[in-house]
Amino acid sequence: MGVGSLVKARTRKGFVFSKLAIALIVSAFIWSSSTAQAKYASIVIEAETGRILNEVNADELNHPASLTKMMTLYLTFEALKAGKINLDTPFAVSQHAASRAPSKLNLVAGQTITVRNLVLAVITKSANDAASVLAEGIGGTEPAFAQRMTEKARQLGMSRTVYRNASGLPDPQQVTSARDLSKLAIALLRDFPDRYRLFATEEFSYNGQTFSNHNHLMRSFEGMDGIKTGFTNASGFNLAASAVRDNRRLVGVVMGGQSARARDIQMARLLNDSFANRASPSPVLVAEDQSGGGLAHRAARGAKRVVAALSPISRAEAATPSTSRAALHAPHQAKPVEASWSIQVGAFSHRGAAEKAASVALPKVPAKGKSVQVLNPAHSDKEKLYRARIINLTEKEADAACRALRKKHGTCAIMAPGVIKTASR
Repeated sequence: MGVGSLVKARTRKGFVFSKLAIALIVSAFIWSSSTAQAKYASIVIEAETGRILNEVNADELNHPASLTKMMTLYLTFEALKAGKINLDTPFAVSQHAASRAPSKLNLVAGQTITVRNLVLAVITKSANDAASVLAEGIGGTEPAFAQRMTEKARQLGMSRTVYRNASGLPDPQQVTSARDLSKLAIALLRDFPDRYRLFATEEFSYNGQTFSNHNHLMRSFEGMDGIKTGFTNASGFNLAASAVRDNRRLVGVVMGGQSARARDIQMARLLNDSFANRASPSPVLVAEDQSGGGLAHRAARGAKRVVAALSPISRAEAATPSTSRAALHAPHQAKPVEASWSIQVGAFSHRGAAEKAASVALPKVPAKGKSVQVLNPAHSDKEKLYRARIINLTEKEADAACRALRKKHGTCAIMAPGVIKTASR
């Protein structure tokens, strides 16, 4: 029986559409639309006003890859806000979740893991098994959760998005657009401002391993505080990002990048131009070995210089620090503070630079009993970065401190309490 026969089922009252026929048509449409993926698309939006500052192919259908996890986290934050779960709620790991392809935490079927660890694993490691555990814990099954994801997308005005899983693992029917993803990013900011800062998590430690955030622009782009990277062969290199300068927040999405570096360069250029109210030239996603002397090549080289020159002080860490870290050359031992919060004001390749950044920021922080901490690079930190922090703060003091520093054109990030004693000076 052909599609035409399926579409129309003759009854005495005339023709009616069958559910099977509609499903086939929708599937065929999505499949045909998704066969030419990894096309370049981008958009930059002013978050507060919704004003579009730049867009190229913003409605082009593309695969979201791990940007899918933005919606997984949206529904998780929604469940947390409603009191249905809390961060300490244990979720069981199914065989289905444990069998997900990497990137993953290597969870084992039958074990349990808290919502807190699952959320941080999704944000930093982009763990597919963790995303599936969240989906099953909240939605019962991953397909049922994916249906809820699509329904929420429609509620948020994401008209071109269809979800089939919670992780972004390849599925020809899982599609979205740059415009839709920008709406999701803004919804996360608007609806969960307290949870949003988790996207600035620099590292996450679990089961003796430390995982670094995949969003490398967090280390180099002034004011960036989130949110998610993604890649599959079908999608190319994707990035949704948000940054704040002078109390102005921009949200950008780049899809279909040729490499992670090219994608990052493009995002940096788009955001810099938008912050400066400049019109960006046509999209440049240049492979690292491309040569030439035209306008596009000069723009790409300029963007690379921008990325290299920006101060790397926007890194943050909301996860528990690795127990292998120790403070450097501290004259005395700080008293452990119960549930102490801190802010990070720098992540540098040299200890002297980290100490200087902390000493400059310290007198600008409106809090009592504060002290400075400089942490050794983690064993897993390939770039050997020294982290400068101001510690012994309450959550409210940490928030006020970052606000004060940003008003003075500084950059900082709030970090949740750690569980180890640290030395300070």
